[in-house]
Amino acid sequence: MGKFNDKRVLITGGASGIGRLMGAMALDKGAAALIIWDINQANIDSTVAEFSPKGKTVGYMVDVSDDKAVAEAYSRVKNEVGQVDILINCAGIITSNKTFDHCTTEEIHRTMAINTVAPMVVALQVLPDMIARNSGHICNISSAGGLISNPRMSVYAASKWAVIGWSDSVRIELEQMKSSVKVTTIAPYYIKTGMFEGVKSPIVPLMEPEYAARHIIRSIERNKRVSVITRLIPFPYHFVRLMQGILPTKLFDWFFGEVFGIYHSMDNFTGRR
Repeated sequence: MGKFNDKRVLITGGASGIGRLMGAMALDKGAAALIIWDINQANIDSTVAEFSPKGKTVGYMVDVSDDKAVAEAYSRVKNEVGQVDILINCAGIITSNKTFDHCTTEEIHRTMAINTVAPMVVALQVLPDMIARNSGHICNISSAGGLISNPRMSVYAASKWAVIGWSDSVRIELEQMKSSVKVTTIAPYYIKTGMFEGVKSPIVPLMEPEYAARHIIRSIERNKRVSVITRLIPFPYHFVRLMQGILPTKLFDWFFGEVFGIYHSMDNFTGRR
């Protein structure tokens, strides 16, 4: 029996991008219910209408950066659908490609609120129920930007570094409890969605959304602890991290930043308008 079969799956940011794709995949794998949280009501309505023939699909307009709204939404979910078996924290933003000296405090707080604090607050709602029944899975979508520093996305990188540290720490806590609740941390490279419109990566190709979504679903099914997603087979990110520890900083910056072009990938970023 599959991991998703007969399970209630909650996906934040589930009405667009890879969140939407993962929702369809969860239903195809036999999920008992797909619960979508998103900020865009029109996208929620269209997704629910399209997915309902596949299986039970419900949507809630939730601003995940609002702690009270999150708590109220999860209370409704428990009353109307039931406890969540699988949570995928997918909602995220990137506001600009400004250098840090031109960022505003509003951009800093908004980015950290949605990318870092919100996954914690949402997980805090579902985790006690999971621990009580000794069953469940939380998947947190971070970014390769949370593993490797990159100019013109310093605040975004900070928010994703924080997610990786928090998410994997919770995994260890649950393992020390001997709990059957699992945590998977995902760190994908750039994905071809509107969120990263304008990004250029000459050596490491941007990923198709379907590829990233399938990889995340498989990682949950296989109870992976940390999964780094990139289409560059010869130089996976684990190798890049190893090189960070071996190469002098100037040589690393030149090879991966300039030769691979990673440090210029955000130069022409426009994002979702």
